[in-house]
Amino acid sequence: MAFMEKPPAGKVLLDDTVPLTAAIEASQSLQSHTEYIIRVQRGISVENSWQIVRRYSDFDLLNNSLQIAGLSLPLPPKKLIGNMDREFIAERQKGLQNYLNVITTNHILSNCELVKKFLDPNNYSASYTEIALQQVSMFFRSEPKWEVVEPLKDIGWRIRKKYFLMKIKNQPKERLVLSWADLGPDKYLSDKDFQCLIKLLPSCLHPYIYRVTFATANESSALLIRMFNEKGTLKDLIYKAKPKDPFLRKYCNPKKIQGLELQQIKTYGRQILEVLKFLHDKGFPYGHLHASNVMLEGDACRLLDLENSLLGLPSFYRSYFSQFRKINTLESVDVHCFGHLLYEMTYGRPPDSVPVDSFPPAPSMAVVAVLESTLSCEACKNGMPTVSRLLQMPLFSDVLLTTTEKPQFKIPTKLKEALRIAKECIEKRLIEEQKQIHQHRRLTRAQSHHGSEEERKKRKILARKKSKRSAIENSEENSAKYSNSNNSAGSGASSPLTSPSSPTPPSTAAALGLGKDVKEGKDVCVTPTSSTCASATSSSLASCEYRGAHTASAPGCEWREPRGLTQLHPEFPKRNFEESRNL
Repeated sequence: MAFMEKPPAGKVLLDDTVPLTAAIEASQSLQSHTEYIIRVQRGISVENSWQIVRRYSDFDLLNNSLQIAGLSLPLPPKKLIGNMDREFIAERQKGLQNYLNVITTNHILSNCELVKKFLDPNNYSASYTEIALQQVSMFFRSEPKWEVVEPLKDIGWRIRKKYFLMKIKNQPKERLVLSWADLGPDKYLSDKDFQCLIKLLPSCLHPYIYRVTFATANESSALLIRMFNEKGTLKDLIYKAKPKDPFLRKYCNPKKIQGLELQQIKTYGRQILEVLKFLHDKGFPYGHLHASNVMLEGDACRLLDLENSLLGLPSFYRSYFSQFRKINTLESVDVHCFGHLLYEMTYGRPPDSVPVDSFPPAPSMAVVAVLESTLSCEACKNGMPTVSRLLQMPLFSDVLLTTTEKPQFKIPTKLKEALRIAKECIEKRLIEEQKQIHQHRRLTRAQSHHGSEEERKKRKILARKKSKRSAIENSEENSAKYSNSNNSAGSGASSPLTSPSSPTPPSTAAALGLGKDVKEGKDVCVTPTSSTCASATSSSLASCEYRGAHTASAPGCEWREPRGLTQLHPEFPKRNFEESRNL
């Protein structure tokens, strides 16, 4: 086959769903304009960042291109005179930073090719539409019965997946859609198994799977053809959109927000759960459920893009469920994505954020019960229910399906084993990414808490307490040293005489328990106890003798009888004190 005779080797390792963040670090004024230096980061890794330089005119060009979305984006206005003033540049820089924050946090805008090329020109410089046209042209050389009618520009959200409207030459009125896509970072099948499984897809028959007319693949991409449906997808029904319009125009800012009727929600939800259970039982990984991947045919929903998991493409909601470590299998991913889809069917718009704290009024409490089991804080923290459990819930258990078509999808045992191994590899990469995000979130939370005003006050209080404790310990240590210096003079040596009116040194008073008397200004006689060093007896005696001699001349000086000396030192009987006092 001539299709892609010289394909690029290997898969695309870059995950386009990893969010980009941008921060303006500085600005530099040149002769006639100002340039803004922007730091762009992919994901949570600081090492995975780079600098770009953009002028205001670059922002203006991007903003004009994004007008197709119908959103009012906060780009600062132009200014012709005085646009080089320092204050004006600083104010404009703040406005441009706010603009970047808005487009990088919008789930649809942040994934579009225009924003990716603006923030990451090195990885998104190629023209993927031209690449797809080249590969499709090669395919038509060996399959002359097909003919391209027109490219369906940007009808999908993926950057590396392109669509073309086609027809069969001998049936010119029938319209088909050709989709072409590169391999993604989650492609773990061998080339041989991958091509065999892609060619099996046209044989898959199920009342709720949209039929594949033709499929082929090589080492680096795949090409599939399906019938074109004028009614469009379930998302087109919810947003009242035209299927051929660009993705940004259809879904970014719908004119009317209105959910589906309760019976439609019940029927479509039951059909989607039935096909998910069928794929899970077959061991076929999916993980790509969203409203644009559900085609409407009459009253039936039919699942699209089964090939995405074989190609290794990341999910539309990956940036959501990668935040929750309990959503770590493709089955739980499908259930979580079903919650997003059910929310959109109920309220006519996607949730503002996930997890959802409270749900608006719904047509039935049974709807809210299913939403709480898939999108609430508790569900995201503790894990998702199974598809079988959802089918048993009151919202879907009483829905009667009237289809008579028997499902058929035969997968050889060898390919089933290859699918199982590939599924485990996909889940392993998801778990590793979730682990890194969890560690980064904990570190960020700790740093934020450490730098908070309340935490700084707590640290100051602790520092003061520690300082006071150290001062008390130093005071006690100095007292102990003073006492030891007196003891070193020997038990028979007398200490220098102290005037009764002279205050006792603070450290000594504290050591001897005389703090209160000293503060009150009373003269006291040092009375050693059993805990006081016994070698200070001579000094204490001399002090007492001196105090006795000056009792009359020192008003307010009160003599206190020494106690315990006779027991401690029998060689100093009480009469010695009397004689000393008489002298």
